[in-house]
Amino acid sequence: MATSILRTSRTKPVWSSLARARFSSTAPKNTTLKERLAELIPLELENVKRVRAEHGKKAFGPVIVDQLYGGMRGLPALIWDGSVLDADEGIRFRGKTIPECQELLPRAPGGAEPLPEGLFWLLLTGEIPTQEQVTELSKDWAARSAIPEFVEEILDRCPPTLHPMSQFSLAVTALNHNSAFAKAYQDGVSKKEYWGPTFEDSMDLIAKLPNIAGRIYRNVFGQGKLPAIDPGKDYSHNLSTLLGFGDNAAFVELMRLYITIHSDHEGGNVSAHTGKLVGSALSDPFLAFAASLNGLAGPLHGLANQEVLLWLSKMQAKIGENASDEAVKEYVWATLKGGQVVPGYGHAVLRKTDPRYIAQREFALKHLPDDPMFKLVGQIYNIVPDILLEAGKAKNPWPNVDAHSGVLLTHYGLTQMQFYTVLFGVSRAFGVAAQLIWDRALGAPLERPKSYSTAAIEAMFKNK
Repeated sequence: MATSILRTSRTKPVWSSLARARFSSTAPKNTTLKERLAELIPLELENVKRVRAEHGKKAFGPVIVDQLYGGMRGLPALIWDGSVLDADEGIRFRGKTIPECQELLPRAPGGAEPLPEGLFWLLLTGEIPTQEQVTELSKDWAARSAIPEFVEEILDRCPPTLHPMSQFSLAVTALNHNSAFAKAYQDGVSKKEYWGPTFEDSMDLIAKLPNIAGRIYRNVFGQGKLPAIDPGKDYSHNLSTLLGFGDNAAFVELMRLYITIHSDHEGGNVSAHTGKLVGSALSDPFLAFAASLNGLAGPLHGLANQEVLLWLSKMQAKIGENASDEAVKEYVWATLKGGQVVPGYGHAVLRKTDPRYIAQREFALKHLPDDPMFKLVGQIYNIVPDILLEAGKAKNPWPNVDAHSGVLLTHYGLTQMQFYTVLFGVSRAFGVAAQLIWDRALGAPLERPKSYSTAAIEAMFKNK
């Protein structure tokens, strides 16, 4: 079973010649991210115009009634440029797999994991930035990182019993007070220039999230005064420091990997789609991303890693450490027979092991191979898929990203599970912000799909 989990597909996603030329290249030297975007936007506008001229009137996938009742599952209805999810290969960021991103994106000095700054550059441009460009992006975000005093006061006045995600959403919404896009729109900016202030808001948003997350963490869990952002450190290092883990080099490396692999997962998931939808009303990036966070906070989305860790903890308490395979199998079967699911296994799209799970597993094998909880995760990895197939409980019995992330965070002492979704939210800002910038650059319209009542569907088929 363990070997079959690593199967890969022979089918590769199809890319246009323009996309291949862009997505396989490295960023030109001596250019900033905003300057490079300004060069790419006219090219992409022409590309979109060409695609619509050639294919705009063609059908793109069937729509069946079950999809309408099934949460639009699998319904092709969005354009999302940053990433595409392949059922066999998993996520590709601008055409690049997670292993390719780990190999090609710049790293911190002495580090082995990709810097999220480079991933954001890739999401926006399709290009691999230079080390110097990533360093400058780190400095830019550090310079933008301060949050307004009134936002600090909002967070400080929140009771510690208010869920960290609620506090996170409150703070991000309040950042709208200084939105460059909202001001530019009020001043009558041309539609062709919408992307500029959207870019500035998105850069400010990403830059300020570590200070917001750090303040929430220390207020809720009593970690003392918040340290200052270090302009000489990268984004993940500063976030780790604000959480109280900056002195642990392995935790900093974990944050670099964590943010990178959680940054984007195409546009149909709740947090990504919500950000795009709210942004289509020309709500600024702060309002759009706050809405994303409210979706991410749901138990069926961002809280899944917390549920996995709770299930693992209950199992370990029941059967003990270093339990036999038979004891693990019995516990899994008891979970299923009790009408519950095995959390962290199965995925709406993926039909193989989630590459994000594999990346975290490889990190654990390198940094914490003897951790008892990781050993249990590895044991489950070899046992659960066969059980789920035998029980007929899942089309995809393989583990997803949530099956592993909580164990890594717990190992390094970040044991407060209520906070895990905040880290997910910090990461997801990268993908949502990148798409919001491109939506405004390409003139994406207000989203307004057509809805039908059950009675209307019945009447439609009675008349045929």
